[in-house]
Amino acid sequence: MTHPARDLLTATTARLAPDPRANLLVPRIADGTAPRSVLAALALEQSWVIPADRRAFEHLAHRSAATDPRAAAFFTALAEGEVLAGERLTAFSRACGVDEEREASYAPLPGCQAYPAYVSWLALGASPPDAVLALTANFSAWSGYCATIAAALRERYGFTDDACAFFDFFAQPSPDLDRLATDAVRAALDEDRLDEAAAHRHGRLLQRYEAMFWSTLNEVP
Repeated sequence: MTHPARDLLTATTARLAPDPRANLLVPRIADGTAPRSVLAALALEQSWVIPADRRAFEHLAHRSAATDPRAAAFFTALAEGEVLAGERLTAFSRACGVDEEREASYAPLPGCQAYPAYVSWLALGASPPDAVLALTANFSAWSGYCATIAAALRERYGFTDDACAFFDFFAQPSPDLDRLATDAVRAALDEDRLDEAAAHRHGRLLQRYEAMFWSTLNEVP
C-alpha cells in the first residue's frame, strides 16, 4: 500500500496536467517548423529563468531549514539542479547563434518571466510544504516538453548532444528528487501542515504561467 503522500502527489499531478493541445510551440519544434529565432528566444528567456528559480529555491530552503528539514532538502536539491542546468544552457545558446553580447543586451519578454516571478512569490509567501506539492505537480509537464524538444533538436535541427544537454537534463526522471518530494509531503501530512487547497491554487497558477511562457515564445517571429 502506498503512503497517502505518494497518492496525493500522483493525483495532484494528474489534476493539474495541462491540456496537451494548449502548447502550440512544442509541436512546432517537434516537427521542425519553428524558426531558429524562436529557439534563440527560448535560450535567452531561460538565461533569466534559471538564475531566478535558483535564488527562489535557495530562499525556500533557507526559510524551511529550521522547521521543515525535509522540505529544505527538496528545495536545496532543486537549487543545485538549477546550477547544473545553467551550466548546460550555454551550449544550447551558442548553437542558436546567441553570443555573450546578445545575452547581456537582451530584454526579456514579460509573458515568459511571469513564471519565475510567481516562483519568487512562492519563495517569499507560500508555506514550504504547499510549494513542494505545487512545484512537483508542475515539473511533470515541463519534463515532457523538454524530452520532446531534446529529440527534435537532434532530429530536425541537427544539434549536437552538448547543445541538447540542457533539455536532456530536465527530461530525465529524478528518483532522488521524487523521493525528497514524497518525504516532504509525507512529513507535512503526518504533522497536519499541508493545505491542499492552497497547494492546488499555487499549482494551477504555475501551470497557467508556464502556458503563458510557451504562448509568448510562439509569437516570436
